[in-house]
Amino acid sequence: MAAALAASSAEAALLLLVLLVRLAAVALRCGEGLSLALYDESCPEAEAAVTAAVRQAMANDRTVAAGLLRMHFHDCFVRGCDGSVLLDSTGTVTAEKDGPPNVSLHAFYVIDNAKRAVEAQCPGVVSCADILALAARDAVALSGGPSWVVALGRRDGRVSRANETTTLPGPTASFEQLKQAFHGRGLSTKDLVVLSGAHTLGFAHCSSFQNRIRLQDQGTDADDPSLSPSFAAALRRACPANNTVRAAGSGLDATSAAFDNTYYRMLQAGQGLLSSDEALLTHPKTRAFVALYAASQEAFFRAFAKSMLRMAALNGGDEVRANCRRVNSS
Repeated sequence: MAAALAASSAEAALLLLVLLVRLAAVALRCGEGLSLALYDESCPEAEAAVTAAVRQAMANDRTVAAGLLRMHFHDCFVRGCDGSVLLDSTGTVTAEKDGPPNVSLHAFYVIDNAKRAVEAQCPGVVSCADILALAARDAVALSGGPSWVVALGRRDGRVSRANETTTLPGPTASFEQLKQAFHGRGLSTKDLVVLSGAHTLGFAHCSSFQNRIRLQDQGTDADDPSLSPSFAAALRRACPANNTVRAAGSGLDATSAAFDNTYYRMLQAGQGLLSSDEALLTHPKTRAFVALYAASQEAFFRAFAKSMLRMAALNGGDEVRANCRRVNSS
């Protein structure tokens, strides 16, 4: 009886959370030209087609969710959410996806599959940028995280330059650098902490955090003092000094295939993997948000949905590509 009541209570709480997220989506101001029901008549099965493509890919590869979420961030943070990160390089232009911060991006094939499925239903209607925004939402939801209503109507960009990816905040970024990157895109300090929670999914190579376990400028094998000694030891085992395994690294948190609030709890315990993660503890305001989300997964989920909506409203682009990897013919 007690188990049945607990299950019923959990289901009711989940339904309430979904309702709150949907109300938040309606209450938030959509970006210019975006609509919550844009394809209801012109392509009513578009969202279902994207979800199916993401679900199938995730069933075969547990790293897909993190790949799609990171791809969406890296798209929106360069030229707005215009799908420019999806474009392939040409003989004359090196595209964003081949810029240094993006060479580890993966799961582009999932967007290709989703685009083909959508084009089969309604050619020339749904942009690649919208498909990427939907796929990122589905990646989170299918990993156990929140869902939200994605405002649609983005256009795909025709410009993609690798040298513009230098504006992306990196794994060694300080708090001030992170703050500047987010504020420069109309996102708040709270958004910075919330969206950093995306590091609950995925994997980082040794090169992204090796500065924390061997501080070369000290000329010693000293670890970053903010790291838990046992955690630092585990990272040293994963990334020994003579490491030659290019794929070596660590999950971004202990449950790197599940979207939850473990990231914040590990950060409080001295187990934040990247310098940019640790930076969130260097300012009283961000430290308070970390404590809030470490204590309440529900609060994190609500905030994440809202921050994703704000980020995804960064507009850009001027066409609907027929193929996400190249611009339409003039």
